[in-house]
Amino acid sequence: MGKVTGFLEIDRQTPKYQPASDRIRHFKEFTIPLEDGEVVKQAARCMDCGIPFCHGPTGCPVNNQIPDWNDLVYNGDWDNAIRNLHSTNNFPEITGRICPAPCEEACTLNLEDVPVAIKTVEQAIADKAYESGYVVPQPAATKTGKKVAIIGSGPAGLAAAQQLGRAGHEVHVFEREARIGGLMRYGIPDFKMEKRYIDARQKQMEGEGVTFHVNVNVGVDKPVAELIEEFDAVLYCGGSEKPREAGIPGGDLAGVHPAMNYLVQQNKRVAGENIGSVAWASEPIVANGKHVVVVGGGDTASDCIGTAFRQGAVKVTQLDIRPQPPEKEDKLAVWPYWATKMRTSSSQAEGAQREFQVATLEFIGENGQLTHVKCCEVDEKREPIAGTEFYIRADLAFIAIGFSGPLEDGVIAELGDKLQIDVDRRGGTSVHANDLDYRTTTDKVFAAGDARRGQSLVVWAIREGRQAAHAIDKFLMGETVLPR
Repeated sequence: MGKVTGFLEIDRQTPKYQPASDRIRHFKEFTIPLEDGEVVKQAARCMDCGIPFCHGPTGCPVNNQIPDWNDLVYNGDWDNAIRNLHSTNNFPEITGRICPAPCEEACTLNLEDVPVAIKTVEQAIADKAYESGYVVPQPAATKTGKKVAIIGSGPAGLAAAQQLGRAGHEVHVFEREARIGGLMRYGIPDFKMEKRYIDARQKQMEGEGVTFHVNVNVGVDKPVAELIEEFDAVLYCGGSEKPREAGIPGGDLAGVHPAMNYLVQQNKRVAGENIGSVAWASEPIVANGKHVVVVGGGDTASDCIGTAFRQGAVKVTQLDIRPQPPEKEDKLAVWPYWATKMRTSSSQAEGAQREFQVATLEFIGENGQLTHVKCCEVDEKREPIAGTEFYIRADLAFIAIGFSGPLEDGVIAELGDKLQIDVDRRGGTSVHANDLDYRTTTDKVFAAGDARRGQSLVVWAIREGRQAAHAIDKFLMGETVLPR
């Protein structure tokens, strides 16, 4: 513990944002990083708890050794802080930007004060790694002669690929889109995370011997059976990409779109790519000069809001069926778990009108084109309240109510009943594989990430990829030195 009284003397500080009026004019990151000296002070607030809940069961999924690297930063040892952080997290520059930071919710200081700015320190360490030249290839000293195919290049697939490559295996990653990254690249807007970090990791991993095959839709362009024949192990990291069915009448009107069609298209547009997509094909969608309605209350909905404002939307309204949360949580009742409280994302703060405890009843249009959204208030059981119906003008509507499982074409379709598919209480699906060995019911085929655990966070996908790599290495070699 670097400074015993740090948490008593130093106030929490986090990076500021560019003003909304400025940042909506571009698609670049708009966070203004803290100076190194302020980051050091924030690290000094860590109390070095006897039981560090920040990386316990309700905290960091990848078990970042948060008190350790906070202490290293406080003492100016950035090099060892970088090494420590990368020992548990392959891509801290990504989680430092887009993770909601359950570690901070679980921080012991959060009980009586405000938590340590863990996410801020993590991003600072990760950015320092790039500045200092740490993000370079670290190839294995020896090769095993074993070959592993990974289907999908999202966070789970990339984390597994890097771990297995460094263990000495020959790793091939197959991606159906034109560039790697999965929904990290095509689902998350650049104003939250610029994609140069994915490009840098690709270059690093190629230097470690990982081979990437883009524009290959496994199960369509290349049979899974061929991979099973050619490789010693196959890891399926296809993600959870099937939009949850909204069942709202009028959903076939022009102007009504699944959120991902919109986000993927705009991310490709920003990158200068052809806006066509294998899984998210759509006609051009642009919000300039339009009234936009976003159905849903999560991160994907927020990303649609920020994207619409940057495209020049006249007005953006967000409809959330959940009740408006309280401004503050009862910390003694919920800590160290994620608290339900009023949170405003940077995109929402750019001018969105938020409606809570509202159901979307119907999309209404003229001549096949959306013109209005019919809504009503709902009770605590989400049942419509009679006489509360109202209408919102809308030229575009984006449905962002989550994902129900992996897409059912490609890998899932080809393997058919050779894969056990689990179904949850909401009808969501996932590929059956336990979290000990990550093996599916198909010989030599493993699964990890959202395809296995269901829709979740990028940090959970990184954990899944690392643990699957551990299991595959043990499967191939009989033992493993890779961490779980």
